[in-house]
Amino acid sequence: MEVRAQALEAHPDYRVLRRLQPRLLWPPAQGQDVVRVVVLDTETTGLDHAKDKIIELAVLRVDVDRATGLPVGPVQVYDELEDPGMPIPKEAMAITGITDADVAGKRLDDARIAALMDGVDVVIAHNAGFDRPFCEARLPLFRNVAWACSFADLDWRAQGRSSSKLEALAQGLGLFYDAHRAEMDCHALLAVLAAPLPTTPETTAMASLLAGARIPFIRLQATGAPFDAKDLLKARAYRWNAELRVWHTRLGDEAALEAECAWLKANVYGQRSASVVVEKVDSLAKYAARKGVLAPRPL
Repeated sequence: MEVRAQALEAHPDYRVLRRLQPRLLWPPAQGQDVVRVVVLDTETTGLDHAKDKIIELAVLRVDVDRATGLPVGPVQVYDELEDPGMPIPKEAMAITGITDADVAGKRLDDARIAALMDGVDVVIAHNAGFDRPFCEARLPLFRNVAWACSFADLDWRAQGRSSSKLEALAQGLGLFYDAHRAEMDCHALLAVLAAPLPTTPETTAMASLLAGARIPFIRLQATGAPFDAKDLLKARAYRWNAELRVWHTRLGDEAALEAECAWLKANVYGQRSASVVVEKVDSLAKYAARKGVLAPRPL
């Protein structure tokens, strides 16, 4: 079968996808600069961490050579279901395949998760803004570690990928897998993170994430922006927060904030006096539901 696959790969009219095989052992570390990482995914009853619950949590713990951005040594795996104490909505069952019968009487092993998290430097999830609030609501220990997001922290389009969805990123590596179950999503994410980046093959997505995981960022809210500026803001990669009814963007440092404020005043507020809101988020609050330090800033 592999011979046939290789023959198809050699033909310009075909691409071959191979089923992802989880990798549980990587070569040993060559140096001493190793960072301990957890790759994490959740399945839940819904989208609202305030009322919905985790029904599955998967964790891969692995060390990473900071110099190469590659995993080293064994991968420790934890994957368990939990009874949410409520019926699983049909929508969640359709996506995950997890039923009420599957989770009946099941509970996450808090002690095992705490042991796996001991000494961890960074938690990586493909949608950390979704996973972190759920994890913190269920297990407060997740508040005390830096998080990185492989969806938001990496510019996959700049890397030549047409989509930032995990399935599409895996397909870009010639891999397919059974998505929307937490453990396989974690194995797929680890494979994506350990692969060379398309435009910078000398490094990996993992290395890029680790480099920025502990760096604070600034969220700028364009409060009171005129309605007719929405297309301009959207084109500049601002996002709409429906709850706060405000356009916002993420910036790396004070210099970027100064430049963005000048752009807003000239292009959105028409040189009028205005005040925006600046939120400074430290590394331990990234992707958490809690807010950073908020302050108004006149333009």
